[in-house]
This record gives sequence, structure tokens and C-alpha cells, in this order.
Amino acid sequence: MAEDMLWAESFTALSERIRTGVLSPVQLTELMLDRIAAHDGALHAYVCVSADMALSSARQAEIEIRSGGWRGPLHGVPIAVKDVFYTTAIRTGLGSSIYDDWQPPYDSTATARLAAAGVVMLGKLTATEGVYADHHPSIAPPLNPFGANHWTGTSSSGSGVAVTAGLAYGTLGTDTGGSIRLPSACCGLVGIKPTWGRVSRHGVFPLAESLDHIGPMARSAADAAALLGAIAGVDPADPTAAPVPVPDYLASIGDGIADLAVGIDWRFIRSRATDEVCATIEHVLSTITRLGARIVDVEFPGTDDILRGWAVVCAVEAAIAHRETYPSRKAEFGPRLAALLERGNGFSGIELAEVLSGRREFTGRMAHLFSDVDLLVVPGLPVAGPTLDHMASLGEDPEAILAIGPFTAPFDICGYPTITVPCGTSTMGIPIGFQFVAKPFDEALLCRAAHAYQGVTDWHLRRPALSPHQEQRHA
Repeated sequence: MAEDMLWAESFTALSERIRTGVLSPVQLTELMLDRIAAHDGALHAYVCVSADMALSSARQAEIEIRSGGWRGPLHGVPIAVKDVFYTTAIRTGLGSSIYDDWQPPYDSTATARLAAAGVVMLGKLTATEGVYADHHPSIAPPLNPFGANHWTGTSSSGSGVAVTAGLAYGTLGTDTGGSIRLPSACCGLVGIKPTWGRVSRHGVFPLAESLDHIGPMARSAADAAALLGAIAGVDPADPTAAPVPVPDYLASIGDGIADLAVGIDWRFIRSRATDEVCATIEHVLSTITRLGARIVDVEFPGTDDILRGWAVVCAVEAAIAHRETYPSRKAEFGPRLAALLERGNGFSGIELAEVLSGRREFTGRMAHLFSDVDLLVVPGLPVAGPTLDHMASLGEDPEAILAIGPFTAPFDICGYPTITVPCGTSTMGIPIGFQFVAKPFDEALLCRAAHAYQGVTDWHLRRPALSPHQEQRHA
């Protein structure tokens, strides 16, 4: 790849050049900072850029690598993280004006593990208020670089925009109902929502703790695998982080998908997705069949009740997360998050118990479904490249989650791992993504499947065309 296109490359494709000194971490960091300065005034991906700290880290990484201390494929790679990960050296605003002057008492486990892997931290990326549906009125929402009138996904919106626009080589996001996978689908990225408990949530501000997942967003399956490998694993600071060994996700990523059984429920998909989305799924199945996979018809559990239940659990657990500031500082909250917290405080114990019973039943049905298949294929979104007007027309919860999250939220409810992979573009030029879903803690298989698909397709290589003139058009 030409040197002036280094910004568009996946970092695992550059890591050997970094290790051997052909590429400098300082060079890549300066490139990212230059692009942030040129384009983020229009895109609003960042809430905080730590240029001096990033350059200092890049110089230190360069010294270590030249001295033979290369730590692995993340060493010297400039990334950024969603602004809900606690960082003591960089401001953490949590997408809310309430925390403008707040200082986290410690670093999140995930960011500490990235630091140990040698990354260069560029700054913090825009998040929705309280990691929920809308940005706080005081924060400019990020714009989709493929089309400013189209949705960026939520709530890891800044993360999706930054990576696809070449303002960072990768990122970490959070996912409660789809907030890693929806931005990944809208911005043409790979996003992994791992198994619940695969990655520590210590030092990550919650939306709903029993639904929250931490995972990577990147340009390729290999990049996402490298990021996940760095952050996954047991954590004494988070007793819900599962004591399950973490494999080397990159070691098996090239093993392919020959003879794997891949499930599909066309009734479920066609009942929710547009014809345009269904057509991309047909192409996906054709591609993976050529790679040796066997397509198996399955019956996905019903989702209407479980999605309404998601809205109850999310509201109740969000009310717990915000009880120190809501309702005591109610006037400082945006309307969408405030409405969620009001609902959460209003549900009865009986209502919650009924929802949790349904959740257990749904999770059991998912386990039975996977007794016959290795992977499941579902769309990322029911609509290809939704516009902002379309999103505004969906109304409030739970109707909105029923409309936009039927292929994402169910896997937060049961905690099963998924990977979102670019698989097309809409008639308006916005990326379309699909998901592979696997059994708990089988993220290695997800990375293999996505890598195999990307080996024979080029959707993940498409980048938005940015120029200084776009800043004026987007402003």
C-alpha cells in the first residue's frame, strides 16, 4: 500500500513493518493526529485528543521495539477508546455534562491491558449519554463519513466513525443492545461482541450490567482478534469475568470454515429485514458455501417478548447505575436517558421477575439451537444504511428496540458471542453488515469465519472519501 494510504490499512497488516523498524510508531501517530486535525472538526468522533501523551508513548514504543522489546501486533499502534472507559491520564466524560470535571480513581482493566500490549492511546471517542440511545444535548453527534444524513449506530458512534475514517487504527466499544455491532454495520467495520464475561467490565461505566459487553471494533477480523486477545480473560477486580482460558485468536484465524454447519432462519430474517438486506444475506450464504460451509435450516426463538423484556432490564439496571445522580440532578440529563431512568424506577419487582424468567427460557432455547450448528448467520440491521429521519420515525422504547435491534439485542440477552462483518453497500452507498454468532466462548471460531469471508471479499477494504471540502458540507 502507498505510504499516503497507510491510514486505511489494518494494523495487523502493518505490524511486521513496525516490528522490523520499516514503519515507526511515531510516523503512524503523527499520521493519525494530522488526520484528526484535518477531518474531526466535521466528523465529531473525538471528545478528547491527547496528542502530547500519544507522541510520548509512540517514542517510547519506538525505543522498545528498536531494542528488541516488541510486545506483539498492538505494540506502537495508535488507537482510541470510547469515552466510558476509565482512564486516569485522559479525561473521562462518560458522554454527560455531569462528569465534565470528574477524575476516575483508576484505569479500566481493558485500557490497562491495552497499555501493557504497547498501544499508543490517541484519546477518547464520542459516546451517547449514559451509553444509551441519544447524545447529550451538549455534545455534537458524530457524522457517518459515508453519508452525513445516515445513522452512525449507537452508542459507540464515535468509535465507528474514527476507525472507518482513518482517525484511529482500532478501538474498544461497549454493547448492551447492539452498540458495538450497529456502528460497525453502519460504518463498514468488524465488531466483536464477546461472550458475556469474556472481557472484564471493571472501570467501564455501565448502562445495564447484566447486558453490557466490552469488545473491539476494527477494520479486519485479524485486527479485531488481536484487540480481543489483549483484553480478554479473568480479572480479580471483576468477579463476573469468566475464568476461561484465552486462546491465541490469531493462531487459528486462517483455519477456514470447511465442513462447519452454519444455521439460517429465513422466516425470522424475512419477517424483520428489508429485501435489500435479505439479498446481502443470500450472497453471504453463497460465499461461505463456496468456502465449504454447510447451510442448515434452524428455527430461531421468538423475539418480540424477549426484546420488550430487554427494555425492562435495561431500564431497571440503568436506574441503579445512575442512582447517585438521578433524580437529584435530573435537570442535567438529556430527555432520552431521563425517560429511561423514569421507566426503570417505575417497574415492579414482579414485572422484573417475569422478564428474567423469560430471559432464562430464551437462553435455554438458544443452547438447543446450537446443538445442531457451529455458527448462525443473521443480519446486522433490519434496514440497509438507515437515515437519521428513519431513526427519528421509530419512536421511543420499547418500540425502537423492536424496530432496530431484532438481530442484535437477543444476543445481549443470552450473552452469546457475535462478530459483525461488512458484506455490501446500500443503494445510497452506506455499508451493510451481517453477523456470525457462535456458542459461548467460541470467539476464535467467529474470528476464523470472518477472516475466511474477508479472504474472498473486499467489502472491509472500502473506505469513505474524505477531503477538507467535506468539512464545510458537513458543518
